[in-house]
Amino acid sequence: MTEQASENGHDYRRVLLKISGEALMGDGSYGIAPQMVDTIAGDVAAVAQSGVEVCLVIGGGNIFRGVAAAARGMDRAQGDYAGMLATVINALMVQNALERHGVPTRVMSAIHMSSVAEPYIRRRAVRHMEKGRVVIFAAGTGNPFFTTDTAAALRAAEMDCDALLKGTQVDGVYSADPRKDGNATRFETLTYLDVLAKDLHVMDAAAISLARENRLPIVVFNIHAPGAFSRVMRGEGLFTRIVEAR
Repeated sequence: MTEQASENGHDYRRVLLKISGEALMGDGSYGIAPQMVDTIAGDVAAVAQSGVEVCLVIGGGNIFRGVAAAARGMDRAQGDYAGMLATVINALMVQNALERHGVPTRVMSAIHMSSVAEPYIRRRAVRHMEKGRVVIFAAGTGNPFFTTDTAAALRAAEMDCDALLKGTQVDGVYSADPRKDGNATRFETLTYLDVLAKDLHVMDAAAISLARENRLPIVVFNIHAPGAFSRVMRGEGLFTRIVEAR
């Protein structure tokens, strides 16, 4: 734990939070639930206002998913570009919610669209966070065939984050989907190689490998639990840590 992390009362100085697009749906099956967006924004705001430097990557699966479109016959690259645009919509919604909570934000897009977002420039992003702004990285990596999980691992490494937190719809990594298998067991800690060897669908292999190469801890938790992000930042509650083998 760094000295700055100790001062803000949390385990980390700077973190990237990956939020799936599905997390923004609430109880719906498609689109964006404004109340859920506001709840998540309130939790992010509490962490940011405590002194932790926060950046976000948000998926677009609640609006459009390129892989699913490709399975129905759409060109995969075109589908992925459409999915990147969906992440920009989600980023703007979360930006609006965060600013209603009094948190200054910047949306930075890997695809040039200067009317709605800044272009992604690493040094500028770091400076924004040093000034207390929450930075939302949109449009993935800007390239097709790369998921937003990979984009999250890449940006976390570029920003020199202390950890990558993934907010999901369950409270950690399980041996199987706990919503479908009552015998699924939750892991407290895993190594990167465990995730790959057991074929646990936490993040895609490229994201896990990138985190492993940069010794970037991954923390998986339930983003829907009220105040979950704040609790996980204090090392409280239920979650799974993915780290290097010791």
